Amino acid sequence: MGFSWSEIERSFWGRAIIWLAFAAGLGIAPLLFRSGIAMTILSQAGYVIIICLSYNILFGQGGMLSFGHAVYTGFGALIAMHAMRMAGDSGGWSVPLPLIPLVGGLAGGFMAVLFGYVTTKKSGITFAMITLGLGELVAAMSLMFPGFFGGEAGVKADRVYGEPLFGFDFGPQIQVYYLIAIYCVVCTALMYAFTCTPLGRLLNATRDNPERVEFIGYSTQRVRYLAFIVSGFFAGIGGGLAAINFEIINAGDSLSIAQSGSFLLFTFLGGASFFVGPIIGGIMLVLASVLLSDLTSAWLLYIGLFFVLMVMYVPGGVASLIATNVAVVHSGKASRLIVPYIGLIVASVAALCGLSLLIEMTYHTQFETAKGPVMRFLGATIDTHQSAIWIAAVLYTALVGAFLRFACLRFMSGWEKIQEEMDAAQAIEVRP
Repeated sequence: MGFSWSEIERSFWGRAIIWLAFAAGLGIAPLLFRSGIAMTILSQAGYVIIICLSYNILFGQGGMLSFGHAVYTGFGALIAMHAMRMAGDSGGWSVPLPLIPLVGGLAGGFMAVLFGYVTTKKSGITFAMITLGLGELVAAMSLMFPGFFGGEAGVKADRVYGEPLFGFDFGPQIQVYYLIAIYCVVCTALMYAFTCTPLGRLLNATRDNPERVEFIGYSTQRVRYLAFIVSGFFAGIGGGLAAINFEIINAGDSLSIAQSGSFLLFTFLGGASFFVGPIIGGIMLVLASVLLSDLTSAWLLYIGLFFVLMVMYVPGGVASLIATNVAVVHSGKASRLIVPYIGLIVASVAALCGLSLLIEMTYHTQFETAKGPVMRFLGATIDTHQSAIWIAAVLYTALVGAFLRFACLRFMSGWEKIQEEMDAAQAIEVRP
């Protein structure tokens, strides 16, 4: 008899293997991906994972929908940047660069102490609206006080200052990456440990049944407030790492509602109900902002469509999709889904190509007229002024859309039968 994934994860050695694999993956990643764009993605992914995990303390574990999380990452990045400038300008007091993220963490935690006391007095939609208002308030203040926030030019600093630490001056990007990777592993482990503490369990209980938590003698407001401070602290660390990585912070972008929305969006897409979900979401956020934005001007439209599809069909996020498929594989019934899966993947790729062609042609005719009627799509040259191209694209998309519909129905038929069989087998196992 084999072991399920949950049993492996709960065992001591299982957890040790997972954490060692996570640390080893971060350690060898630069050795496998040596290009400049790969190093950019890896560096950004390291601190975005921390930020998404910190947001999930509120959203996934506490049920607190926040629209102002960028306040704590942005303020942490801003204070970290000022700390680097002070260290570089003065020959006396300075903070070593490896401790700068902790300065950002303290700044994010300080803002969480101030704002959390107000926001956590309410829950639900009221909490969300208060965080939205406070986030917009701070974003507006960034324009009113350009001396501190840097105005439109932002705040700049040089991360290379003082004497090298153990031979590292953190000028090369590879050194910065490994600093980010160390913080990523440590912060991820600490946030996982937080979920296992009594406060973390109370936070889950406050999310699920706040009345019962109050009934047994705990203050739900205090539980939410303490979790809010923890979340702000780790968000500030992520912001401090971002400041080191870019050496410039634009408060208007870092504190904006769009930034907060991106953390919410990709934490949800990764899977807020799983601890690994925000890690997946953070990687997706970086890939979308770095790679997808370079491939197409309509990248936000693709993300929006993907989000709608995930909400409709996979509300648990990518992590839940992986977990359910792992359970099917463990049950020994995955072979029955091989052919339906192949059909679904082929149909999805074909439909995506057709839909992408229509989107890219529309964007080209609306926003890129200066480049002329000719555009490139998947290596082919397309003249958007030809009506036949539009008719062929519409007909092709409709045809593969019908094929995708058939493939989905066939897949879901087999999937539901397997789920029914697994539920029946589980009911037999737990029957006394």
